[in-house]
Amino acid sequence: MGRAFQNRKESMAKTAAAKTKVYSKYGREIYVVAKQGGTDPAGNLSLRGLIERAKKDQVPSHVIEKALDKASGVGGEDFSPARYEGFGPGNAMVIVDCLTDNPNRTFGDVRACFTKTKSKIGTPGTVSHMFDHCAILAFKGQDEEATLEALMEADVDVTDIENEEGQITVFAPHTEYAKAKQALIDAFGELDFEVDEIQFVPQTTTPVAGDDVAMFEKFLDMLNELDDVQNVFHNAELPE
Repeated sequence: MGRAFQNRKESMAKTAAAKTKVYSKYGREIYVVAKQGGTDPAGNLSLRGLIERAKKDQVPSHVIEKALDKASGVGGEDFSPARYEGFGPGNAMVIVDCLTDNPNRTFGDVRACFTKTKSKIGTPGTVSHMFDHCAILAFKGQDEEATLEALMEADVDVTDIENEEGQITVFAPHTEYAKAKQALIDAFGELDFEVDEIQFVPQTTTPVAGDDVAMFEKFLDMLNELDDVQNVFHNAELPE
């Protein structure tokens, strides 16, 4: 798998406005995950991982609690997932994951980002077959064999395990996320996961150069400005 999973563009909370957007995205995702699997993190591992990520990104407790309170109530907002695919500047492949209460509005907003940067939005499946939909769990450790053994004993379908610079990274199909995380906790106790996510990991990368670099950055910034966009995955190889 390599380090390809690190190419995901994240919203950087550098300003008050950007922080508010990050909080809003976490709040929306926590609400949806809690609504689907229950508001108790002990019984909803996806929620537990999400709350831990939110805390690492310095999301205030009141934002998390408000989302959980909303999820435990009757009714509330009806967010549904939406995924868009296509080719960005430099012909790099892009997947945009959204949570929306108005699919028509969201599609129009995402399409505008593609159009204004001379990119091309496609139909479902246009590029996603060139990505692996993975659960990724990384933690401090050295014993690759013990990790693999613990996962195999729990009957987890492991895709890959990496041991690099004192960090073990486990890759598994996205459907194995909860089972893989529980197996690691059962085997090694409470772990402080450096990475605890489900991502689309590109099978190949596309070098982006010249004028396309600035345009690709603009494209990502435009997408991340949209309230409905939760994550943007791509296979662009940008200059460091």
